[in-house]
Order: sequence, then C-alpha cells, then structure tokens
Amino acid sequence: MNIRIVRKALVCKLLLAASSGMSGILQAADEPVILFGQSAALTGPTSELGTGMKLGLNAAFNEINLNGGIHGNMLALISLDDGYEPEAAIVNTRELIENQQVFALIGPVGTPTSTAAQPIATEAGVPYIGAFTGAEFLRDAEALPNVINVRASYFQETEEMARRLREDLDFDTVSIFYQDDSYGRAGLAGLRRAVENYGMEIGAEVSYPRNTEAVKLALLDLRRTGAEAVVIIGAYQPASTMIRWARKLDYSPYFINISFIGSEALARTLGEDGEGVYVTQVVPFPEDASLPVVAEYQAALRRIDSSATPSFVSLEGYLAGRLAAEGLRLTGPEPTREGFLQALKTSGEIDLSGFSLSYGMSDNQGSDQVYLTVIDENGNFNSVNAIEAR
Repeated sequence: MNIRIVRKALVCKLLLAASSGMSGILQAADEPVILFGQSAALTGPTSELGTGMKLGLNAAFNEINLNGGIHGNMLALISLDDGYEPEAAIVNTRELIENQQVFALIGPVGTPTSTAAQPIATEAGVPYIGAFTGAEFLRDAEALPNVINVRASYFQETEEMARRLREDLDFDTVSIFYQDDSYGRAGLAGLRRAVENYGMEIGAEVSYPRNTEAVKLALLDLRRTGAEAVVIIGAYQPASTMIRWARKLDYSPYFINISFIGSEALARTLGEDGEGVYVTQVVPFPEDASLPVVAEYQAALRRIDSSATPSFVSLEGYLAGRLAAEGLRLTGPEPTREGFLQALKTSGEIDLSGFSLSYGMSDNQGSDQVYLTVIDENGNFNSVNAIEAR
C-alpha cells in the first residue's frame, strides 16, 4: 500500500479524534502531511505532564494547519502512552520510528524515558525535539546531533535555587528530596554543583521510588535533620503528599520545586497547603497575554478545547510545536531530517512572537530563561524576584 495514502488516512483520523466536537479543527487532509511522534506519560501519577504537552503540541499544529500548514504540508501528531516508564518508552519509540515512520519525535516527558528513547532516535537520525526535561545529557550537542531542546537545563534551575537561598536568606545549607532515578540524580548533580558555586553545602539527601508516593520515611529524615530549605526534584503526586504530611507534622521548611513538577497539578493537589511553596519555571506565565506568543497560545488552546485552562506545561508543548514548524519553514518545501536539524542549528535567533530561542552547531538548547514563582493563598502562581524571609 502506498505510504503517502496511509499517512493521509491516518492524519484524517488524528485530526478528527483531536476535535472532540470543538470548532477550529481541520476535518480532512488532502495535502501532504508531516507526521510527528510523541511518547509520554498519558496515564499514571505524572499523566498531567504528558497530556499537557500533548495538548500544547496539538494546539500549535492545529493553529499552523488552519493557516495553510508549512510550505503546503499539514502537521499531525501521534501520541503514545509510556506511563513514565523507560521500557514502554523504548517500545513506543521503535513503533513511532519503524512502523509509523514519523519525521521527528517531539515532546517526550521525563529523564528516565528520554535516557531510554534518545539513543534509538539518535541511531536512526530522527530529530528529538522539545523534551520536557532539563537533564544535562541531552545538552551535549556534539554527541547528540539530532537533539533540539527548548527549555533551560536543570543545572540552570538549581543554580537559581542556590543563588536565591544564599543571597535572599543567607542560608549555607540546603537539603534535597529527589526521585531515585536518572531524573532525580540529574537534579541532585545540578544542586551539588550549584551549592559549591555559592559556598554552601547539602545537608540531607533523601529519595523516593519513581511512580510511587512512598515518601514518609524521607520526610521524617528531613525533619530529623532540621532542614530549613528543601529542594524537590520529583513529580507532583509524591511531592504534594510529602508537603501535606510535613504541614500535618508542623514542619514547614522552604520548599522549592523544579519545573518538571507540573505546577498547576502541584498547586491543585496541595490545596491550602500550597501557600508559600516555590517553583522554578522555564517558560513565561501562561496567563500573561501581554506577551504575543502567550496570547497566540491561549487562542490556539481555545480552538481545540474551550474548557482547557492555560498551564506552564501545555505552553511548553505549544512552544515546542511552534519551534518544529519554524524549523520546517526554514528547511524549505522538500524537508529532510538532516536539513531540518541543519536549518535550526544555523538559524541564529528564532523569535517565537516574543519568546526568543537561539541555537548553534555546538548549542542545542534554545532558552536559558529561569523564572522563580510562588503559590499564594488562593492557589495561584506569582512571579517573585526573591525568596521572602519568614
């Protein structure tokens, strides 16, 4: 069977499935299509991260398609659930590359899953775009010529955490609660490096198993050491469970979470216990429509799901989708994977309606921006320039 005909039929099904009765979705695709693949957690305790990235990607692709696509090509996304487990990510990645023959992989979620999937993509020469992780290993542009990152790294996020604790509160010690896998250890490595830069030390180092909420022993260890500040390198469910238990035990250190936490999910699961919890962010505020790209994101989100609430996660997915489209535009009407990667790396600065990304042959990370936010008494996020002493 002709592969292009199969692709068109598949894209029609994808676009119809994405519509869910909402207006603004293309209902057919007679034009050539470029297919992207995503393996992410769509179920399980980190599912809001995968579904958020998927929502943002689909919002971007639908916006692009409604405006005629890129050089006449429509864009479509196949998303497969890996449950945030590396073994499933391997199976999905092979399915997407070998059977679905996607042009590129986009919006994968997590360090352990990317650790498993990236080598498969690299060996096949398939672009690996906009991973929802700040793991340092994905920033080695020379070793990984197919990887294109959007966000700042975990090293940069933990650097900001250490800087704020030192400069704002004059702390010389910080403790860490981390997920016991490659994600957590990436954050731990970043924090160790950051505290050394600021003449600080790490007090307690406690961990919990991935995809569980087995956090009580770790919390008791933190409380026993008297940790005044705790950096959290985890997912929203176990992190919120740990913080809620801490509140019940009348133990209230400064809690600072890394962006992977899933901010809105964390705030919702914490409820009234969330006030005063800090999170570093790597994309602008999703409600700040004064930034053109955010206004465009909000409009694109409404087109595919009028009930969807803007979030940091889906905004990151949208930015990754916009970047992919810009790479295709720069590549020209006959895109190849090699040409796509070359176009992005030699593009210099890419302006996504006010959010700038910059790449080079030895730099595969587009943004270095890190923003500090805090949850207020109403469960909303506020931007802050400093951690306030209590």
